[in-house]
Amino acid sequence: MSTVRQALATLDREAAGRSMMDLAAELYPIRRSLTGDGVRATLDRIGRRIPLDVHELPTGTPVLDWTVPREWNPREAWIRDPSGRRVVDFADHNLHLVGYSAPVHRRLPLNELRPHLHSLPEQPDLIPYRTSYYVETWGFCLPHRLLESLPDGEYEVFIDGSLEDGSMTWGDCLLPGSTTEEVVISSHVCHPQLANDNLSGIAVAVHLAEALAAVPERRYSYRFLFAPGTIGAIAWLARNRERLDTFRHGLIAANLGDGGSFHYKKSRRGNTEIDRAVAVALAGLGEELVTEDFFPFGYDERQYGSPGFDLPVGVLTRTPWGRYPEYHTSADDLSFIRAGALAGSLAAYLATAAVLEEGSVQSAGAAPAETARRRRSTTGRSANDRRYRNLEPFGEPQLGRRGLYGGLGGAGRKEREMAVLWVLNQSDGQHSLGDIADRSGLPAGVIRKAADALSEAGLLEVI
Repeated sequence: MSTVRQALATLDREAAGRSMMDLAAELYPIRRSLTGDGVRATLDRIGRRIPLDVHELPTGTPVLDWTVPREWNPREAWIRDPSGRRVVDFADHNLHLVGYSAPVHRRLPLNELRPHLHSLPEQPDLIPYRTSYYVETWGFCLPHRLLESLPDGEYEVFIDGSLEDGSMTWGDCLLPGSTTEEVVISSHVCHPQLANDNLSGIAVAVHLAEALAAVPERRYSYRFLFAPGTIGAIAWLARNRERLDTFRHGLIAANLGDGGSFHYKKSRRGNTEIDRAVAVALAGLGEELVTEDFFPFGYDERQYGSPGFDLPVGVLTRTPWGRYPEYHTSADDLSFIRAGALAGSLAAYLATAAVLEEGSVQSAGAAPAETARRRRSTTGRSANDRRYRNLEPFGEPQLGRRGLYGGLGGAGRKEREMAVLWVLNQSDGQHSLGDIADRSGLPAGVIRKAADALSEAGLLEVI
């Protein structure tokens, strides 16, 4: 009988690596965002490889604390300098246009144009990745060296496309097993022309689905989600709340094609079976694995791991997001990812599935440090020992419309915003503000101010 362990043993890494590079190259030029025809085109290509159910959710549909946004389909965008020369052109690179830019056609002087131009002074030859999903504006991204060379004078700006009611799209591949208990592999499909983040995750997930589909008998059912970041996971959770009792283990697949060693971010609980399985699997492969505790920022683990759901979902990557200089820039291109790294990542995911199938590890309840934090939180006598309950615990609440989060995505997050996310994620009645400060490493005063702001916004109540 063929097993997942045997599928791992017979994996042709060289052929798999080439195939994943080919898939990444096929998907690379597609203009993707939260919504639109680029997401549909991406899912169409994935659906040629694995059985994929495609779902459309109309604009305006409530999903937990969020609402499905308008659909964005850009067509053309450019800037002409005073001489009439196109100095920035969306046709040259998808990152040139800020995601979800509203249509515009204007002439304006350079000093009025500059607030709409985004660059990286510390990486002057690269184009940054920026988005504005929930604050209507427009903008362009360009190398800082080009920005600094722009002459004074009148510029013509043109962005043609639609930003209107439509729908949001995601794909879902289910491989039934002998039980209805599910292992969920989640990968985001909204990033345009970024190879490691996240075409590498898509490529590994697709090939993992193909490998598992070839195993005739599996204990678990495997569900592969290909959805836009944040809002996609929130929508899936909202539409599947009644059947989450079958959710057993989950992994976020991203940043799997670079040359770094493996990195694992634990689930919110920190000592679940998936946390232990990844460590056992990577040790069995002889791979170095760096492990870190959960924190409420990154990819969709923070939606699955919100206090209301608290699902056992970890993040298995190579170099994590934000920790390589190419991240969210035009340098994250096809030359940055490697066939051998992708093949090794596929083996790591297969090995983890094999460990889960064999049932050789079990969860062990709350980690000792977590138990100690809960014990301390019931006996405090100072303001730092105040405990709160998150009133929107299922998924992250939409903070932007409450003025608690920045509008322009893709850039770094401020200390205050991180404190807001920590307080929301840990305010389950078990953790005091002091506990949250200890776990996050943020100053206690910053944590208290975040709790005050969230209380004023109606998102927290004092226990």
